[in-house]
Amino acid sequence: MPSEIITTDDLREFKIELLTELRKMLNEQRGQPAKKWLKSYEVKKLLSISPGTLQNLRVNGTLPFTKIGGQMFYDYEDIRKMLEPTQKQKRFSFDLKR
Repeated sequence: MPSEIITTDDLREFKIELLTELRKMLNEQRGQPAKKWLKSYEVKKLLSISPGTLQNLRVNGTLPFTKIGGQMFYDYEDIRKMLEPTQKQKRFSFDLKR
């Protein structure tokens, strides 16, 4: 079995690749995907919703999308903005009627 010599340049390159992957994983852990555009299956998984619910969000205009070659793509920022009002309502759920 032939052996391969590892140089310091190889180690440096490995370190850069490893750090890049770790940053990507940390961003995903914080709820920020590493990519801007998400496919339908990713949105369903992120929001824990069914295909029908995702279709309803598209049809009623709640969640903007872009269709390219039969694939639906959703901007992560649009998803985040869609969820903002829900989070504010949950935080202040009391009624202020007088």
